[in-house]
Amino acid sequence: MNAAAGIDLIGDEELAYLSSRTAFAPGAGMALDDGYRLAHLPLIDPAHPRAIARKEGTHYDNGRHPPIYSLVVPTPGLQEAPAYFELEQALRQAPFASKIAWDIVTRRQAKLHATVCGSLSIGAPSLIDPAAREALSRIGPVAMELRGLFSGNVNRGRLYLRLYPERRDGQNALHLLQRALGRLTSDLYVVGIWNLSDDLDAAEAAALSGLIEHWWDRPVLRFTADRLWLMGARDDLVLDSEIVETLSLT
Repeated sequence: MNAAAGIDLIGDEELAYLSSRTAFAPGAGMALDDGYRLAHLPLIDPAHPRAIARKEGTHYDNGRHPPIYSLVVPTPGLQEAPAYFELEQALRQAPFASKIAWDIVTRRQAKLHATVCGSLSIGAPSLIDPAAREALSRIGPVAMELRGLFSGNVNRGRLYLRLYPERRDGQNALHLLQRALGRLTSDLYVVGIWNLSDDLDAAEAAALSGLIEHWWDRPVLRFTADRLWLMGARDDLVLDSEIVETLSLT
């Protein structure tokens, strides 16, 4: 992936980040939500009293599930970006730093990604037909920019970077990729990196809210994606995962 410059990026007004962000209330803490306590917390601390081991109607069992296969954009080189280092240092100095599962960050470094087409198949890898592969190659590499920091209104407890794709012929270039694969378009592409191990108190939540505001418009990495991964994972943190295939966009 090579650096991209001089590109027109899709902005917040056309994406879902603003409408999907955590709503911090003045003087209040931030509690891990039920989805996070079911899908993430058992992987971080299975003995945590608020972890949900399993829930009727879901396929989670201590954070694990049958393999789910998705197409994702990898982000190699992210850890070497100066802005990423600066952001991570700010998180390490934050009042809630001891509640970040730093060991999970280290274990996931080689698999960091943003999902383009989620849940293509369950149990076995989906087959990408020749016509779809040809359509992807015709679209070609896509320039993108990662910005931080983001906390959403679902899976509250996970912290992300936000992906902004280029505008191609007046359209969101990731929409072009999704349509080439016969999938519905989406407007939220996040790279999950940091996971909290507990609720935040009021001071900690205020500090997180301040970091999000400070980093909202700051670029962390600009790159050109020239490939997608077909990734299978047995948990939502892709700790037990495999890259089944690399699909070239060139």
